[in-house]
Amino acid sequence: MPGFSDYEKYDGLGLAELIRKKEVTALELCEEAFQRMDRINPKINAVIYRMEDAARTAAKGPIPQGPFSGVPFLCKDLVSAIAGVPMTKGSKACRNYVPTQDSEMARRYKASGLIVLGKTNTPEFGLMGITEPELHGPTRNPWNLDRTPGGSSGGSGAAVAAGIVPLASGGDGGGSIRIPSSCCGLFGLKPTRGRNPLGPESGEVWQGAEVEGVITRSVRDTAAMLDATHGADPGAPCLLPAPERPFLEYAGLNPKPLKIGYTVSSPLKAQVDPSCVQAVQSAAKLLESLGHMVEEASPEIDGESVARCYFMLYFGEVAADIEELKSVVGRPLNHHDTEETTWALNLLGKAFSAGDFVLARRQWNTFSRQMAKFNEKYDLYMTPTIASLPPRIGEAKQKPSEEFLLKIINSLNLGGILKASGLADVMATKSLIKMPFTQLANFTGQPAMSVPLHWSKEGLPCGVQFIGRFAEESLLLQLGGQLERAAPWFDKRPKI
Repeated sequence: MPGFSDYEKYDGLGLAELIRKKEVTALELCEEAFQRMDRINPKINAVIYRMEDAARTAAKGPIPQGPFSGVPFLCKDLVSAIAGVPMTKGSKACRNYVPTQDSEMARRYKASGLIVLGKTNTPEFGLMGITEPELHGPTRNPWNLDRTPGGSSGGSGAAVAAGIVPLASGGDGGGSIRIPSSCCGLFGLKPTRGRNPLGPESGEVWQGAEVEGVITRSVRDTAAMLDATHGADPGAPCLLPAPERPFLEYAGLNPKPLKIGYTVSSPLKAQVDPSCVQAVQSAAKLLESLGHMVEEASPEIDGESVARCYFMLYFGEVAADIEELKSVVGRPLNHHDTEETTWALNLLGKAFSAGDFVLARRQWNTFSRQMAKFNEKYDLYMTPTIASLPPRIGEAKQKPSEEFLLKIINSLNLGGILKASGLADVMATKSLIKMPFTQLANFTGQPAMSVPLHWSKEGLPCGVQFIGRFAEESLLLQLGGQLERAAPWFDKRPKI
């Protein structure tokens, strides 16, 4: 069946409008997306499971009437459960796991009219800022196939950047929407903690650090999707105030003149790639031309403490995940069931005490109070989204000697040795050296967005991050829309 050749010229809302005007059908868009998937996905490995029969049936109707009625969509293979569809979470341990019910976010995606075509690749348990799981293999960046699209929503970012779908789902527990958005030249908003639901299986994910959202080509698609998904589901641990007007309306309004503090320095006191520095400096000039006041300023927060807290979260959550997976696998897991690094994180989670975990968790409040003090003076905090250009595929792999040592430690379950060696601190700094800017907003719960405002001389995207006040997605969307109108990025597409 023929598709729709002008597919790439429209964002999600634009395609939905064409369907409403009967200029194209949902089935034609569905076929176009699958044809693009056939052509492009072998090059980038973004989609790891196709739902062709279900998608075609849904596209034939009746389709729920919503802002995205009939628009093709992909779901990240983590958290967004779809009944009857495998959800591997990027792990061998979950290769046979099939959810029996939709997550609340999946229900709301479908209720908005989206046609779900399949699931996208993610690193094991969403643990990395790159997408290179052993189970499914690496996802590649459409801008340069030797580079990562970021993670953990790397499959979603790559699929949107490559033009397979206009938007796709993501989850952000430490930057996992913003990092792939930066690496792929897309817009990505991490909503405020509690803005979108995580039920029914979870009340909070990663102690509240994780929140679900979408990766899009346009600001208005993100805004319209937030209108469709926000609000607590039954049993949710918190209830945020609804916006005064729809988020989509805010995206079309210019904000009042803002006072924005910014930095180009890494919180880990490490090098920041000159292209990422230039991205922020150019953004500062653009913001000033739009009437905003911009000056160099940072909250008084110890970046190394943030990194240590983040990895303590890793340790505890991975250990809990592996313990919980006993019921899925039907037996206790061992290091052959996961990647070696994941198992080492599990061992560290068991080696540290509950008291260690709680002490780290209490620091989140300290970070929130320090950011609140910063926000008394500044409306927004601007940084590079990441500290490097998109890393090369395989760059983050352990050296053979390190891998060999990990295998020995893991096979003997020597978590105490890992802890005593100081490897926890080393892992925290080394793993976040290229991606040190995003975790803060997850701890504070504040909304944050990555805006595609710069491309390097090599033609690689460099996103700029803005962190807003708690529950003020409306202001971020106003500024995002203003920047999009002033420095359009929609037509910047990779040649793939």
